[in-house]
Amino acid sequence: MPHGSHAGRLGRVDLAFSDWRPLRHLKDPLYKDLSAVARVGDSLFLACDETASVERLRRIGDDRFGDHRHFALDEFVDLPAGADGEMDIEGLCAVDGFLWIVGSHALKRSRPKRDESKADDALRRMEQIDREPNRHFLGRIPLVEEALGLFTPARSDGGRQAAWVKFDETNSALTRWLADDPHLGPFLTIPAKENGFDVEGLAVRGDRVWLGLRGPVLRGHAVVLDVEIAEKALGRLKARRIESERRYRKHLLDTRGLGIRDLRLDGDDLLLLVGPTMSLEGPAFVLRWRDAIHDDASGVIAPDRIETVAELPYRLHADHPEGIDLWPEAGPEALLVIYDAPAPERTDPDAFKVHADLIGPRLLAAGSRARRVAALAPKSSNRSA
Repeated sequence: MPHGSHAGRLGRVDLAFSDWRPLRHLKDPLYKDLSAVARVGDSLFLACDETASVERLRRIGDDRFGDHRHFALDEFVDLPAGADGEMDIEGLCAVDGFLWIVGSHALKRSRPKRDESKADDALRRMEQIDREPNRHFLGRIPLVEEALGLFTPARSDGGRQAAWVKFDETNSALTRWLADDPHLGPFLTIPAKENGFDVEGLAVRGDRVWLGLRGPVLRGHAVVLDVEIAEKALGRLKARRIESERRYRKHLLDTRGLGIRDLRLDGDDLLLLVGPTMSLEGPAFVLRWRDAIHDDASGVIAPDRIETVAELPYRLHADHPEGIDLWPEAGPEALLVIYDAPAPERTDPDAFKVHADLIGPRLLAAGSRARRVAALAPKSSNRSA
């Protein structure tokens, strides 16, 4: 793996939340479990993967966001498990007046309890695999500009309505589409963090939606699903058939075994935050998939079209990168990075604050911004189909 592309830290952005303790189900402060981020104007939307909600912070100064509002998503969309059911939101995207949201669509294996007195009790607990229906959400919510740069979610706004892909307590349209897929179908019954199916990235342009998978990783290749979404009825989104009978394209990228943790479009390119697939500690990178929007057929992407933009600092048991967004005020290639399990020096528990990083790339060859390098992999003769 290349080690000459460590991210240059440009600064930080302070995120101040309100008191998290009145919120249902939370055992930890919101800032300890941030899983997704999206900015529009002076509004910064974030998700905590333990809730069925989004959090909005407002810009209150240079590199400071606060004035926290909590939005329970059952006010805007119909959730089969209601407000009490965890959504495991892993992707947010604010575009064209909507906030797009995706849950992990992942199964979850129970953890053994530390205080279990018998080893076989712990073993039996780990037999339990839960399917939480709210996790199977993919949809969008209108954003209403209530003040300059300040956006609020709404169930409807004139002719714009909240809408989502069909799902219920037992099934989801996305997993039905993938059930017979020769690459992904076998992983739908495997829990997350065990190389099972796990959505952890979202990017949207027009009616086209890209979903990045943390798992499965296939022979070192991460997977990006690419669907074209249309609103077929009031409040209902459905993917068009775009490859024969399939409702999705499937792009494989050689990341040397790393899974996708977030996506963000930058012009015609797709930025990918990649990191460990399973419950492992390890490095994280930002990759650039050049001209991604022009890939309109399934295939394996040629490694020379993927550039290693930045290697993020690696810390054991802390600061796991979970989300990225463009931050043009800090530079043309600047990114905001939010973290799960933030290090103690990143937080102020008494004020419910955490700070995110602003990073800029240091390319492998100084002064050669146009140079394309393989992303953690040697060049090969593979081409996108």
